[in-house]
Amino acid sequence: MEKTIGERIVDAMPFLDRASDAVQPKVQELVDAGGATARYVLDGVWFEVPLHPVLTDVPIGSWTAALVFDGLDLVSGRTAMRNAADASLTVGVAGGFVAAAVGFSDWRYLSGGSRRMGMSHAVLNSAGLLLNTASLLLRATGRRNAGRLAFLAGYSLNGMGAHLGGELSYKYGLRVNRNAFEETGPGDYVPVLDEADLSAGEMRRIEVDGADVLLSRSEKDGRVCAIAATCNHMGGPLEKGDREGDTVVCPWHLSRFDLCSGKAINGPAVFPQSGYETRVREGRIEVKAVEENIQEKIT
Repeated sequence: MEKTIGERIVDAMPFLDRASDAVQPKVQELVDAGGATARYVLDGVWFEVPLHPVLTDVPIGSWTAALVFDGLDLVSGRTAMRNAADASLTVGVAGGFVAAAVGFSDWRYLSGGSRRMGMSHAVLNSAGLLLNTASLLLRATGRRNAGRLAFLAGYSLNGMGAHLGGELSYKYGLRVNRNAFEETGPGDYVPVLDEADLSAGEMRRIEVDGADVLLSRSEKDGRVCAIAATCNHMGGPLEKGDREGDTVVCPWHLSRFDLCSGKAINGPAVFPQSGYETRVREGRIEVKAVEENIQEKIT
């Protein structure tokens, strides 16, 4: 099979699996040591979108601005351009360290090809970040030309790292809402189960119009609730997870969802589960997809 540019870059780093074996357990331990609050912040649950892609805009944008200001400084010799370049570089370095911390947190669950590509993404970006930090030190000590060269090398490595980050999202589907690619279910109410067959405290996976749906009863008022049965983080089977009150914990990576609204309460999942409206008619539970979940497929 023909390999992408990113995969060819990864193949040029045969040490990645060994490095991942050594680093990944320590990253998992470090994040877990921070408790639920650390995971909530790092996974971006509070932001309702993955946090790492948002944060990477800061160093990429700042370093691109620094590149422009360095060029203007060389052409004009103006102190204002020199100061702007240094300030932009400083903001980028600060943002780069924060983005790296969150990126390692995202990487802690990966395996196989995505883990190798994630590690190569981290290696390239970390090397670029160190070179950009060195550039700041060189500039501060008066070795401005050496600082510019270090920055150009770092910017190049960060560019390759950013490309691999794109492949992680678009090739491997890292941190995307996987429910968006599942069947949406019926656009009108369809009977799926006898009401008497769904007991209190139960979670029942059913299939309707090609969609896998998780049925449950709310502990608060006994109403029937329905959300997508496949975890939108990495496809875990929610019916095999632990039920805690009116929430379910994914058995794979411990994402927690509200059983009635589908809202993500704890990460690593950040997107809500696809939802379904329910009603009971003549002793039968009926479900239909909420309008927001329905995507017309061109055939």
